[in-house]
Amino acid sequence: MADEFVHQFDNTLAGQDAAKRLEGPIHAERHMRIAVIGAGASGLLVAYKLQKDFNNFRLTIYEKNPSVSGTWYENKYPGCACDVPSHNYTWSFEPKLDWSSVYASSKEIFDYFDGFARKYNLHQYVRLQHQVVGAYWNNDKSEYDVSIKDSANDLTITDHCDILINACGVLNNWRWPEIPGLFNFKGTLLHTANWDENIHLEGKRVGLIGNGSSAIQVLPAIREKCSKVTTFIRSPTWVSPTTGLEQHVFSEEEKSDFANKPGNLREYRAKIETGLNGSFGIFLRNHKLQEETLAHMIGQMKQKLGDADLEAKLIPKFSVGCRRFTPGINYLESLTKPNVEVVIGEINSVTETGCLCDDGKEYPVDILICATGFDTYFKPRFPIISHKGENLQDKWATDPQSYLGVAAAGFPNYFTILGPTSPIGNGPVLYGVEMQVDWICKFIDIYQTTNIKMFFPKEEAVKDFVEYKDHFMKKTVWTDSCNSWYKNRDDGRIFALWPGSTLHYVECMKNVRLDDFEIIYAGNRFAWLGNGFSQTELDPTADWAYYIRESDDDSVPLSTAGQRKLLTKSGSKDAGSGEWSSALALLSGAR
Repeated sequence: MADEFVHQFDNTLAGQDAAKRLEGPIHAERHMRIAVIGAGASGLLVAYKLQKDFNNFRLTIYEKNPSVSGTWYENKYPGCACDVPSHNYTWSFEPKLDWSSVYASSKEIFDYFDGFARKYNLHQYVRLQHQVVGAYWNNDKSEYDVSIKDSANDLTITDHCDILINACGVLNNWRWPEIPGLFNFKGTLLHTANWDENIHLEGKRVGLIGNGSSAIQVLPAIREKCSKVTTFIRSPTWVSPTTGLEQHVFSEEEKSDFANKPGNLREYRAKIETGLNGSFGIFLRNHKLQEETLAHMIGQMKQKLGDADLEAKLIPKFSVGCRRFTPGINYLESLTKPNVEVVIGEINSVTETGCLCDDGKEYPVDILICATGFDTYFKPRFPIISHKGENLQDKWATDPQSYLGVAAAGFPNYFTILGPTSPIGNGPVLYGVEMQVDWICKFIDIYQTTNIKMFFPKEEAVKDFVEYKDHFMKKTVWTDSCNSWYKNRDDGRIFALWPGSTLHYVECMKNVRLDDFEIIYAGNRFAWLGNGFSQTELDPTADWAYYIRESDDDSVPLSTAGQRKLLTKSGSKDAGSGEWSSALALLSGAR
C-alpha cells in the first residue's frame, strides 16, 4: 500500500518534493523560490513580511531603476508630493516621527521607503537595474521561467521561480500625450515623471499640459520662476484642500511631541485615518456626505478662484469623487496670477514653437511640460504566459478582470499587488496594500506547507466577482460622465476600484477562500500529513501542552463577528450621540 501511495506522485520537481513530505512532520515547510517584480513600496513590503514570518525560501526582487522606492524615486518634478497626509502615508506598523509637513515632498517619501529597506536589510533581496521582460509557465517543472534584462551589463538572463508576484504598482508607466506634432517641438519637452533636474525655468515661457495631480502640484512650484505660464486644461476637476488637513509645516515642538509623548503620534494618525475611513459616503450617489462635500467644494473653489469666468469653466458639473480629487495647495490661487494664462479646451497640435488649440490660436512657449500621467490600464508591459499558453497582456488588453485585485483567472502561482479592482481611491491606500500582501502571504503559507503544485482563481469565481462589482458600482458617483482612469475606455465600466470602502476590503481579505481556486496537487492531496508527527513534538523548546489553560477561556473567538469585535476594540467608543447613531443607520442601511 505504501508503494502505491508513493507512486501517486508525478515525476516533476513538485512531485519529488511532495514525496519527501511522507518522511517529515505535518506542514513541513518546503523550499520556495519567489520572484517579485518591482522594488517600490509594495515589493519592499513583500520582502519585509516574508523575512519576518517565513523560513526556507529564496526571494529575488527585480527592479528596473538604479534605486528602490518605485514612483517615489522616479518622480522628482517641482512640487511633487503625496496627496495623502504624510503621517498616514506609512505602513501601519512603521510610523515616521519627523515628517516636515502634512503633505511631504517626494524626496521625503523616497527617504522613508529607502530607509525602511535599509533598516530591515531588504536590499539583500533586490537586483537593481534588472527589468523583467517576460514570464513563461513551464508545465514540465511547474515553475515560471522569467526573462530579465540586466541593463547595467546589457544582458538578458533567465531565472526560475515557484511563485511570481507583480508589484509594479499603478503609477509607474508614464506616457506622452497623444497630440499630433508633439515631437516636432523645437523647445524643451519635459514629462513630470521623467523630469530633467538640470532644466532652468527662470525667465522662460512655460506651457503646462494637464490639470491632474501632477499639474496641480507643478504650477504653484514653478510660477514665480517663469516669465509666463500657459496652462492647458482639457476638462474641469475638483480641487480643494480637505478641511482640517490643509498644508502645515510641523514645528520642532510638534515633532518633539510626536517623538517623546506616549500616544501623541498614534492619536494624531488615528484621527486622520478615522476621517479617511469615514469619507466613503462621498462616493455614493445621493448620500448626505456627497451632498455636503459637493457644497463645500463649490464654495472653496469659488473662494479661491474669485473669478466668475474661471468658476464657470473650472468647477465641474459631475459629482465630487468621479475623478480623483487632490488637495491642490495654492493651485487655484495661482490660476488667477498675472503671469498665468489659462487655456481651456483641446490642443489640436504642437508646432515647433508652441501649442495650436481648438480656439484657433497658437500659444508660443520655450518649455513644454506634459503633466499627463501614466498608462493605468493594468495590462502588463511584458508577456506573462499561463500553463495553457494564454498571454495576460491579451486577456487584460481591454477589460482587465482580477480576483479581488490580487490574482488573475487561469494564471498559475501568480499574484499582483494593486491589480484591477483594488482600493486605490476608496480610503487609506497603504493599509489596503498591507492587506493584499498579508493575504498573499497567507496563500504562500498554504502553498509552502502542503503539496500544492499549481493554483489559480477559477474563471467562474472571477466572473461572479465582476458581476457583483458592476452591480455595486451603479450606486457610485464613479460612473458619472467624467474622464477618469478608473474606467474602461470603451464602455465606461469601473475596473480600477474596489466595490466598497477600504475597511470593507480589509474584512473581505481576512481569509483565503480556497473554494474560489483551482488547486492542483503533486500526487495525493493529503501527503502534507507526513510521517504522523506534529511540528510541536519535534521542537524540544515548545510547550507540548499549550492548550491547557487557566479557568478563563482566553481563546480567539470562533465567529467572524467575534474576531472583528475583538480586533477593532468594539465597545471602546461612545455610540450614544445622535450624530454617531445617524452615521450607523446610514452605514447599516437602516431606514
